[in-house]
Amino acid sequence: MTDTPARLLKLLSLLQTPREWPGGELAERLDVSPRTVRRDIDRLRELGYPVEASRGSLGGYRLVAGAAMPPLVLDDEEAVAIAVGLRAGAGHAIEGVDEASVRALAKLEQVLPSRLRHRVSALQNATVPLTRGDGATIDPQTLTTLASAATGREALRFSYRSGDGTETKRQVEPYRLVSTGRRWYLVAYDLLRADWRTFRVDRVSEPFATGARFAARPLPMEGGEGGAGDAARYFARSMAGRQPELRLDVRFRAPAEFVAARLPPTLGVPEPEPGSGPAGEDGCRLRSSSTDSLEWVALRLALVDCEFAVQGPPQLVAYLESLGARLTRAASHGKG
Repeated sequence: MTDTPARLLKLLSLLQTPREWPGGELAERLDVSPRTVRRDIDRLRELGYPVEASRGSLGGYRLVAGAAMPPLVLDDEEAVAIAVGLRAGAGHAIEGVDEASVRALAKLEQVLPSRLRHRVSALQNATVPLTRGDGATIDPQTLTTLASAATGREALRFSYRSGDGTETKRQVEPYRLVSTGRRWYLVAYDLLRADWRTFRVDRVSEPFATGARFAARPLPMEGGEGGAGDAARYFARSMAGRQPELRLDVRFRAPAEFVAARLPPTLGVPEPEPGSGPAGEDGCRLRSSSTDSLEWVALRLALVDCEFAVQGPPQLVAYLESLGARLTRAASHGKG
């Protein structure tokens, strides 16, 4: 192989396989001399790839972890596998899959050849995910379009469906995507309304990057003053203004570790209360605030799968009583 750039890329692809490569085997794979392999290894090191060499009859070359993340060279199968995995995670707003994951997906899909994009779409469309059902399913392509526009500071147009079903056309300057673990939201400056807005991404359709660039506006700070703001804090404030805050006080007849593993972190962390159970067993108590709906909070408490008692707020107690009565009637009808 006489083309040096192509040879370096193939050598890099081989070294990114987690094993040690004898120099003779690399020379055979590349159809060059061992001396050329050594020169190419030196070139990779100059480019920032940390390649270690070991001496002896069993020695060889291995790519190791360095101080920075070097560019990866992926084969077709690896690229498809990563894209499908990122799409599956991003499309269901799984907790921990944040904006960085969406940016990675946007970068990968931007450079995927058309034949590989077709394979990714085919695999995605043929797969039915099993989800918990407490988060909205969204199109990963919508996420990548929004993320790319926010990163590139490019104005967006899209259709938006409000909670009552009203359809509107929006033109915005996207700022950041925010993931709550259940849903994705877009924080953006609405050009038609001349104000900041948050949009649920599962209600966004037909997003289109207009190509018009803009200078980033500072998010409004507390007190209405301009300045560098934090998208997550701004989002939390805007959501708190829309939903009444629920001050939760719940006792569980189970250890704190058991309950914490089954509660979303957004509902808070339960504190141990030794001897609080009916027979003196360990229990725990959750005291926190939430701006989620009564229905969702009640469902998440029930899914902990242990006995619990709600001390407050009163509206949550009333909702649980009503829900319990409906469930009891449903069970009695089933027996009849």
